[in-house]
Amino acid sequence: MQAIVYKKYGSTSVLALKEVAAPIPKDNEVLIKIHATSVNSWDWDLLRGSPFVVRLAGGGLTKPRKPILGCDIAGKITVIGKNVKRFKPGDDVFGDISQYGWGGFAEYVCVPEKALIKKPVSITFEEAAAIPQAGVMALQGIRDYGKVAPGKKVLINGAGGGVGTFAIQLAKYYGAEVMAVDHTNKLDFMLSLGADHVIDYTQEDVTQKKLKYDFILDVVGHHSIFDYKRILKPKGIYSMVGGHTSLIFQSLCIGPLLSIIENKKMGILAHQPNKGLDFLLSLIDKKNVTPIIERCYSLKEVSEALEHIGEGRVKGKIIITP
Repeated sequence: MQAIVYKKYGSTSVLALKEVAAPIPKDNEVLIKIHATSVNSWDWDLLRGSPFVVRLAGGGLTKPRKPILGCDIAGKITVIGKNVKRFKPGDDVFGDISQYGWGGFAEYVCVPEKALIKKPVSITFEEAAAIPQAGVMALQGIRDYGKVAPGKKVLINGAGGGVGTFAIQLAKYYGAEVMAVDHTNKLDFMLSLGADHVIDYTQEDVTQKKLKYDFILDVVGHHSIFDYKRILKPKGIYSMVGGHTSLIFQSLCIGPLLSIIENKKMGILAHQPNKGLDFLLSLIDKKNVTPIIERCYSLKEVSEALEHIGEGRVKGKIIITP
């Protein structure tokens, strides 16, 4: 089979389209013919090995432990292991396989059956691949961590990307007033998704304004945790999804202390892969939430897709279709 492989950290120049042996499913695994894989900022981080915390978190200290990137997949099961009970050959499935070795930028992948759920016929493979990581992180942030409810004021920093586009729609579903922050070229786009207010981060610093929020979902943290503390209401909640290494360590080390002293909960969103996918599907079925796909790339165009992610200009998700 063909796959995009890399053996050292670096730019997209270290990626290569190669012919590799197709995986063979273990007793509890299924072999999937991949129809679509979404690209996440996590892929970009693991490609470069930066921020350094991605190496500490399992990426590999000196070289990649996962030679094939891509964790959000959708496809058709072709072979099942002898202990597989939930699926049969021919089933359409999708899920976040980040806990099981990645491998989505390829024609086939093997994963345990518990990493997958059935794809409804009402959504395409591309839409299914766009949901798992971004949709689940947004749901866990807005519903589970932020406890967003009617009348709450929510700030979403980096609201025009994968997690952010789901988060805007989910925050509005739960009745919040939403301030969305991103680049100039995404302002009208974020308003179209339901954001009540937008800020262009190239022109204004949201942490220097007088407005305060009940919940901040920070997808692309570029400020100090103390800046975010300043714009939180009493008993407010700050949840970091992604950002610079310094902010990651601030959120891990200083966040718990500030949570006690300031009566403001501050920390990192602990992502739980695939938790809540069924609920997201129900919202998508009712048209309360829509996966936003900017563009699809072929497998041989993975480098171009990753560079686009790295520029931070993607509106919603981009998809790889082998």
